[in-house]
Amino acid sequence: MKKSLLFALCLGLATITAAAQRNYSQVGPIQPVPTAKQMAWQKLETYAFIHFGLNTFNDKEWGYGNSDVKTFNPKKLDCEQWARTLVAAGMKGVIITAKHHDGFCLWPTRTTDYCIRNTPYKNGEGDVVGELSLACKKYGLKFGVYLSPWDRHQASYGSPYYLKLYQRQLKELLSNYGELFEVWFDGANGGDGWYGGAEESRTIDRRNYYNFPRIFEIVDSLQPNAILFGDGGPGCRWVGNENGFAGETCWSTIPSNTVYPGFKDYKQLQFGWEDGDQWTPAECDVSIRPGWFYHEKEDSKVKTVEDLCDLYYKSVGHNATMLLNFPVDKDGLIHPIDSANAVNFHRKIRQELFVNLLKGITPKVDSQQGKHIGKNITDGQYDTFWASKKKKDAYIEFQLGKPKSITRLMLQEYIPLGQRVKAFSIYYQQGKNWVRLDPKEETTTIGYKRILRFDMITTSGIRIVIDDAKGCPCINSVSAF
Repeated sequence: MKKSLLFALCLGLATITAAAQRNYSQVGPIQPVPTAKQMAWQKLETYAFIHFGLNTFNDKEWGYGNSDVKTFNPKKLDCEQWARTLVAAGMKGVIITAKHHDGFCLWPTRTTDYCIRNTPYKNGEGDVVGELSLACKKYGLKFGVYLSPWDRHQASYGSPYYLKLYQRQLKELLSNYGELFEVWFDGANGGDGWYGGAEESRTIDRRNYYNFPRIFEIVDSLQPNAILFGDGGPGCRWVGNENGFAGETCWSTIPSNTVYPGFKDYKQLQFGWEDGDQWTPAECDVSIRPGWFYHEKEDSKVKTVEDLCDLYYKSVGHNATMLLNFPVDKDGLIHPIDSANAVNFHRKIRQELFVNLLKGITPKVDSQQGKHIGKNITDGQYDTFWASKKKKDAYIEFQLGKPKSITRLMLQEYIPLGQRVKAFSIYYQQGKNWVRLDPKEETTTIGYKRILRFDMITTSGIRIVIDDAKGCPCINSVSAF
């Protein structure tokens, strides 16, 4: 009897599981799709960059590689102040520039004397990378590193020996500072530099010199949960500008084996490729000041709260993430102006997107598949979604009961099944008529998150029409504010 009962229970569970799979499989994925760590990364949405080093103390953006290490001596350096500021500004993590193009290392590396170990800071016992790593653990921030491949200080740059040195530096960072959420590489490689006193210009094969496949193997072996940033990813991609915005059309896909450091058609990275076969979403890097490193003359040029809000809507609101740089000052602190503007920016965005007028409303939909019903759009759960049976002219309609004023609309696709929507339209109800909304930007892609801003409308109904899609649209959420 017991064996029979156990068998029946197992059979029942198997049947339930199979039914669930069949129900889910009604909506198959459209390749490519994100990995689990890419999904976790995208959900961070906003995180910070820190640029700090010899350039800070020598009023430079791109140090030549010959600045005296003795000039690095922050008197009040406090990584916990950085962390507290970033948390208050809504940042979910921080990436530190462990080495910029000048070759100066912010940790006590054994690969070069051109590092913090030979500075007056803490009598050579300091480790800014380590101090920030500990501050992140204390305040709940994720931690990442940027290690510039280009090194204007090293005499060996351009030779095979430098590659061994660079890999050793990378292994130190990957092994000694806990779990990293992102490892950052850029495409600024080769040119003039000090190079151990040679003072010359050096050209390298950007596509092949560094052996990035080997570098990526090292990262994956030591930090398997870290996202790899580069012009072409593979984890996430540069957005093709340093102004902090993605295209109104923004695909999370690019063609594999096409984009490389120094990619000539870099402006296309703003938009992605609709037919791309590699999932590599965009990251929008931008500094809160004109420069990436601190310059006192830029104290009056810090981006305003309004500037930062605009960039948020053009990055996170365009299916990308926002990487906001904070140039730490000569004291070793985030400047009060930068701090105040970043914190107030976060407060303003939260205020603008606080009350969802569609919460709990069950919309009318043109059709639905299995458990993927219209109600899922407003249930507040990420892993539920609505799926239409139609690729074109699918619609979602919300009746608000009484007229309400709206200036923001947020849409999300369920991207674990791929990015699908190619074009959509928004309509609002005026009496018995439906009027097309003009958000003053293209309504093409949605992706993980699309946020539209527009002049205030007062309406009792909102209708979203999916004009075209790669497959049946899978909409996770629609919100109005």
